[in-house]
Amino acid sequence: MILAAKSDIGTTRESNQDSYSFGELTPGACYAIVCDGMGGAAEGAVASGECARIVRERILAGYYDGMSDISVKSLLLTAVEYANKYIYSLSISDEKYEGMGTTVVAAIVTSEFVYIAHAGDSRAYLINPDRNEIVQLTRDHSVVQKMVEDGTITAEEATSHPKKHLITRAVGVDSSVRTDFCQEDVAPGDIILLCTDGLTNYTGVRDIVLTAADTPLEEYVGKLVDKAIENGGGDNVTVVSVKV
Repeated sequence: MILAAKSDIGTTRESNQDSYSFGELTPGACYAIVCDGMGGAAEGAVASGECARIVRERILAGYYDGMSDISVKSLLLTAVEYANKYIYSLSISDEKYEGMGTTVVAAIVTSEFVYIAHAGDSRAYLINPDRNEIVQLTRDHSVVQKMVEDGTITAEEATSHPKKHLITRAVGVDSSVRTDFCQEDVAPGDIILLCTDGLTNYTGVRDIVLTAADTPLEEYVGKLVDKAIENGGGDNVTVVSVKV
């Protein structure tokens, strides 16, 4: 497997509150994590950094070859819950951290499957670059996503809605967190892409998938970040990709 990542502060932020981690678990498996912090510059960075660290450590300590699907699901969900409890305890024990939180999207990828746990509006996509196909594997936990599902606004209206940055779930803002999980088949050549909304708010899905064709993975993540910045770059932008 090939892994690559890039993160940028963007054009308007004073600091980068995104955090990420990725690496090999075994010769046939790897992990990737993306977090987008909130609650002020320092607090957001602490929340996302601690979440990425804790989820990484739990995955590294718990994953082994031959794990069942149920065991992988339990590992990911437990890792996020563990991070939530730590960040929440930090936020209520020190005034400077009050109200901080972070999104999380975490994946374990094998030669057969991708397993994903997430809370918030950071996303995971499955891309087949040969067929120019892309599937969003996660569902945004956000105010505008709920409005789209309720029929209050259209998906197109959601892209420019004033409440598009409001999320309905985050790690660390409460004593527990609801975390979604999914599992999908993967095939050789597929790309799993994890990203913050700094990418998706400034780069269309069409650009994300078309840029993948015949592009080395390290160059691909760089091009995506560059596109987001060229299109305004009004937020931190982080992309982590795994090619099966």
